[in-house]
Amino acid sequence: MTTSTASMSRLDRIPPRAFYLAVPAIIALQALALYAMGRVPMCTCGTVKLWHGVVHSAENSQHILDWYSLTHIIHGFLFYFLLWLVLPRAPVALRLLLAVAIEGGWELLENSDLIINRYRAETISFDYFGDSIVNSLSDTVMMMAGFALASLLPAWSVVALAVVTEVALAYLIHDNFTLNVIMVLHPIEAIKAWQATAPLQ
Repeated sequence: MTTSTASMSRLDRIPPRAFYLAVPAIIALQALALYAMGRVPMCTCGTVKLWHGVVHSAENSQHILDWYSLTHIIHGFLFYFLLWLVLPRAPVALRLLLAVAIEGGWELLENSDLIINRYRAETISFDYFGDSIVNSLSDTVMMMAGFALASLLPAWSVVALAVVTEVALAYLIHDNFTLNVIMVLHPIEAIKAWQATAPLQ
């Protein structure tokens, strides 16, 4: 028996509920880490909205849901398929736990001064000062929703849903998951100028 096979055998003996119960603990650690980094718990405007649709405003990424919440559903799609490729025999509950840990790590990186300053310098997010903790935790929950959808739906429909979401966001706010990655890794001035003309500002 190989080492990987033995490890999977041991994991199979752990009840799935143990992995599911660990998910809230990871999310709680994410919240504590963000607080320690100086992230505000909620919008400093004094209210928490279920939805905030104005992209170019200081309140973007400060409330529960916004246009970028949809990109985190796509995170869930990607994490599901990547973890399925890497750990095909692992319980879905374990893969979900790993996805939450990865998303939590990304949220911490995204809200670091390095990435915040990168967004402000190279994208149209001039008013972006990081996510509120409420918004960040909501992003993780949206990722979990995407992960769940990917585990339930046929692969072709998940791909179609991701494409439709990306196209819709590109049309409505001139931004999406793909453009977000491009503008952080290799900013393009033409894209930046185009984003400033988004129908939904």
